[in-house]
Amino acid sequence: MALARSGLIALAAGESSGDLLASLVLPQLRRQRPNAQTAGIGGDRMIAAGFDAWWHVRELSVRGYAEVVRHLPRLLWLRAQLVRRVLAAPAQVFVGVDAPDFNLGVETRVRAQGVRTVHYVSPSIWAWRPQRIEKIRAAVDHMLLVFPFEAELYQKAGIKATYIGHPLASAITRAPDAAAARARLQLPVAATVVAVLPGSRAPEVEMLGPEFCAAITLLQQHDRALHCVVPAADATLQARLRTMLDTAGVDPERVLLTLDRSHDALEAADAVLVAGGTATLEAMLFLRPMVIAYRVPRLTEWLTLRQAIIPYFGLPNILAGRFIAPEFLQEAVRAPALAQAVMHFLDTPASVRQLSERFAALADSMRRDTAALAAQAICDAMA
Repeated sequence: MALARSGLIALAAGESSGDLLASLVLPQLRRQRPNAQTAGIGGDRMIAAGFDAWWHVRELSVRGYAEVVRHLPRLLWLRAQLVRRVLAAPAQVFVGVDAPDFNLGVETRVRAQGVRTVHYVSPSIWAWRPQRIEKIRAAVDHMLLVFPFEAELYQKAGIKATYIGHPLASAITRAPDAAAARARLQLPVAATVVAVLPGSRAPEVEMLGPEFCAAITLLQQHDRALHCVVPAADATLQARLRTMLDTAGVDPERVLLTLDRSHDALEAADAVLVAGGTATLEAMLFLRPMVIAYRVPRLTEWLTLRQAIIPYFGLPNILAGRFIAPEFLQEAVRAPALAQAVMHFLDTPASVRQLSERFAALADSMRRDTAALAAQAICDAMA
């Protein structure tokens, strides 16, 4: 028996990236359904957009299997409570924003009770665990895709899906201005600048930060006029990175450690050293050559990386379907190799131009009115 409908659109974002994605859609939802309530799990950006956060997104911000196992009882309790509140309303639609290990379970339960479900950002079934398509089939009425190559996978599986583009592709300028960004950061306009992004979460920074900072020292030795800019996601990580930089013996006069400002850092850069993840997509959209590094805990490596079905993990390479930016994984993440790969870009302008042209074509393929398309799909699911 179908549930009676309410005016609630329930959403659950899994971490800061999901908070950003959902916050862009909320104004569009309000424009199309001005009387609807939006509530569930969200972060500061969603709250600022008028979202009623029953729980904060930080409750779900865990990384790696070891961390998930440690927090599993709390996560299971939270999922059960979210399902209960969604069904009690009942919501007209539930929108899971990324976080598939959490949200697909919620979607399966509420869909079985008559609540329509939309999932925003497909799990990486094209990279590993392709068998999850059956779990998606049971959980999701409509999948919203942010990468163009995903549409064919869902069409073959017979699951309703819409390619809506990636919101960052429209948010980031098509014509990055390095001189203007350097002026904003108070960096020398004529200097060589390398942006160093070791991750936005503490586990990433702990795993990558020491090697990244040691690579900065090597880059400074290679070019006495080279400057680096290191954006930290929050004050705690900023303090931790300052310690790592001091330990690595960098020249502090040529390293700018900022609080956030990652987009300024990318726009200012001649080359980028970056942790695998969304930041690789951002670097691509700024048309910047990059060296990508990725490390996960041993347990996560054993459980996930051995199941990988593609040979690359950086988003630009995934989008291109081949290696166009160098990648370093696990034990290969070593300062001399990272520094050498960055130096190659700095010393070969022709390769940088060629890569930037490839990045520009990929960026154009991802530009859509993403927020409006997402909101329309969610409202259609409510009808």
